[in-house]
Amino acid sequence: MSKYILVAETGADLPKDIVDKYQIKIVPMHVSFGTETKDDMTFPVSDVFEFYKKTGTLPKTSGSTPSDFEVVFDEIHHEFPDKHILHLAYSAITTCSYQSAVIASENKDYITSIDTKCVSAGQAYLVLTVAEWLENNLNASLEEVKTKVNELISKIHMGFIPGDLVYLKAGGRVSNAAYLGAKILNLSPVIEIIDGKLVSSKKYRGSMLTTGPKLIKDFAIEHKLEKNRLVFVYSGELNSELKEKAEKTASECGFLNCMWISAGCVVSTHSGPGAFGVIGFTE
Repeated sequence: MSKYILVAETGADLPKDIVDKYQIKIVPMHVSFGTETKDDMTFPVSDVFEFYKKTGTLPKTSGSTPSDFEVVFDEIHHEFPDKHILHLAYSAITTCSYQSAVIASENKDYITSIDTKCVSAGQAYLVLTVAEWLENNLNASLEEVKTKVNELISKIHMGFIPGDLVYLKAGGRVSNAAYLGAKILNLSPVIEIIDGKLVSSKKYRGSMLTTGPKLIKDFAIEHKLEKNRLVFVYSGELNSELKEKAEKTASECGFLNCMWISAGCVVSTHSGPGAFGVIGFTE
């Protein structure tokens, strides 16, 4: 049995079967609908889209607070006093969660927090990979674990195409002029997570059925991705035709397995419904 308990935020969008299998503990992030704030993942993602349709205003997302972490850390330590808590944090540049965890773990030498510099399914894939590694390295020291985690952080790549640019515009991530130009030219930006930041790296023309496979091919080549597994992330309802095309393209690129992760409320608030992304590790 592992000497470590893994912790991540709800914004990691970890599938329940993975959480259950590896006993990963989850700390809530938050979404505000006007004056009402709810814990992330306690309501369906569709509520985010419905709120924007009705109000023309995006819900606001916020990171986990020190008290959120204190509750989870204390529960873990009470149940597993001999285990080390390893918090693999949502990108510190994008939210306060990492800093909140540092505050909550002050003077507690049984807690280690590491900024994964990832969000959503990128963070999920990194947490899963660490969990799998720990399962095969039961006696790993904390220094060995930290070295492995930092190695994985340096190798992971995530890029996604937003489902609806109006969400990026409403959230202030693109200007009105850029939004109108993209709509007229039928362009979709690729957003990559680079050193924890969300960066627009290139633009594709066409529908998601065209741009999704392009993203897979380009990402696989540019980042020389490992072929054992490719992770896809999507928001809202998954288009069955896109799923078929994505898996076929991945197979043609030599990937042995595909894994699908549904984006939760935090990321979907910024990407809109219909977003599609790719995550993998450099060889």
